[in-house]
Amino acid sequence: MLRHRNIRIAILEKERKLAAHQSGHNSGVIHAGIYYKPGTLKAKLCVEGLHLTYEYCDAKKIPYKKVGKLIVATNKLEQNRLTDLHERGIQNKVPDLQLLKGIEAIKNIEPHCHGIEALWSPHTGIVDWGLVTEHYGNDFEELGGKTYCNFEVTGFGESVDPLYPVEITSKNGKLIRARYVLTCGGLQSDILAELSGCSREPRIIPIRGEYLLLNSEKNYLVKGNIYPVPDPRFPFLGVHFTPRMDGSVWLGPNAVPAFRREGYSWFDVNFKEFVDAMSYRGFQKLAFKHVSYGVQEVLKSVFIHLQLKDLQKYIPEIRANDIKRGPTGVRAQALDADGNLVDDFYFDLGKGPVGYRILHCRNAPSPGATSSLAIAKMLADKLQKEFSLSQLNGASRE
Repeated sequence: MLRHRNIRIAILEKERKLAAHQSGHNSGVIHAGIYYKPGTLKAKLCVEGLHLTYEYCDAKKIPYKKVGKLIVATNKLEQNRLTDLHERGIQNKVPDLQLLKGIEAIKNIEPHCHGIEALWSPHTGIVDWGLVTEHYGNDFEELGGKTYCNFEVTGFGESVDPLYPVEITSKNGKLIRARYVLTCGGLQSDILAELSGCSREPRIIPIRGEYLLLNSEKNYLVKGNIYPVPDPRFPFLGVHFTPRMDGSVWLGPNAVPAFRREGYSWFDVNFKEFVDAMSYRGFQKLAFKHVSYGVQEVLKSVFIHLQLKDLQKYIPEIRANDIKRGPTGVRAQALDADGNLVDDFYFDLGKGPVGYRILHCRNAPSPGATSSLAIAKMLADKLQKEFSLSQLNGASRE
């Protein structure tokens, strides 16, 4: 975790055993850093985080598997895009990245996968990120920290205690006083930022990703991660094949609007949150730009057999009776007012006499889990620079 012992309190809005939504509902992949634009925080911190994650898992004896990842081109257009992706991966210093030409080279890695060319990343892995998060929490408490669960933050105010001038209040009436605050709010990050005087933008729009499960008798069809070549016309990656630590294989996900920030099904609705998201001009512009794509995603959510063609593009042996509905997750997608996806990690300081003591991590989507230890190192440096944390004897108290 963060290397400063002055960071004493962690607040979770849900029980820690649920791994705080995104950390416990993601694909479980340890990413290698191929997709991200060179020079961005995502590119730098993902590659660094890859190595730190394996070191941490080895030290804590957390099980993982280096199953690798194939990014597969199935036509000439995707082949051209794959060449650009290969160059991007090299610039990002992705370890041992290889370009495989021809179907035989692909089948040496994934015997049932079809394609004409692929990128092979042998160091991409899988892990139970919920379990990793539990270890993070245990390490934090061993350093003298304290975790508060079910603490829904309602405001940051000035405290009467001059040593601990920031007062954090909760919906259930509890409060904590602190010298300085770091927020990593995920699906609530824009709300937390606004409470401390920051702009609400970039706004968080919840996007639900629904996975399918492959019939366990057909799990032999997939050895490692099989991913598509990204299509720059669309905002999300598209269908991919993800083996899990329990031996199951996840297929997907799609991308559909969630009707609440923690909305894991079509029937999980918060009217106020839904109206707030739909009325945001940034979302309206995004939806208008990609209306056809959005309609297709919704239809695939309702009629899962419509996803079969996308799956068979890579593994033709999959049949309709081989797939069924699986788990879901909610992505905290940051959007600007023009409808652009905020594609990099984003940090912001609050405003005013209390707000300037609050640093917000406002956007940390995939590969946020893989990058988590690298993000922690960077945030430790930011905290030390912004708040002179090394000079503090204590950061907070009840």
